[in-house]
Amino acid sequence: MLNSHVYGTRLPLRKQLKSGSLVELDRIYPTEQAAVRNLFNTVILEGKTYPQCHPLSEAEFAAYWMSSEAFVVRDPTISPIESNTPGESSPIWGAFFLKPNFPGHCSHICNAGFIVQPAMRGKGIGRFMGEAMLDLAIDRGYAAVMFNLVFATNTPSLNLWESLGFRAIGRIPEAAQLDEGQQADALILYRSLR
Repeated sequence: MLNSHVYGTRLPLRKQLKSGSLVELDRIYPTEQAAVRNLFNTVILEGKTYPQCHPLSEAEFAAYWMSSEAFVVRDPTISPIESNTPGESSPIWGAFFLKPNFPGHCSHICNAGFIVQPAMRGKGIGRFMGEAMLDLAIDRGYAAVMFNLVFATNTPSLNLWESLGFRAIGRIPEAAQLDEGQQADALILYRSLR
């Protein structure tokens, strides 16, 4: 789990959104894991951005999302409680993980995955998380960030990553089998951190 005193980027980070709401980005607390898993499963069921087809169990979620570092965006007026008591943490408005994309000799390239509550999309939370992820990745010594599968139909995500300096380095034809028999290409995005 992240120790915010080891790295240059001090957590929590706070930002005022376009709407005037203040949000806080920090490491995930144990009481928030269920809320993030529920949000991730909501995004999976939307079927538009992640390759998973079915909601993840607690163990599957832990293996996928919690295998390295995980962060959340929350309401800063409600302090997260580090316990295992359900329902004692603030609402989660967004979340992301940060981990090596490859093992060993290629572990200097990281990967990240992002989710935002449906009602909070378009308010700047994705950009806040993306900018923070870049700073956190640099702090941890990563040389680059690579996203393996960004669906070509996910225009808001593609626009965000392009504005943050990512470029497409590959295209996988018909990588995603979407609802109602639709198919979508997936892009591989890359950004150097040097």
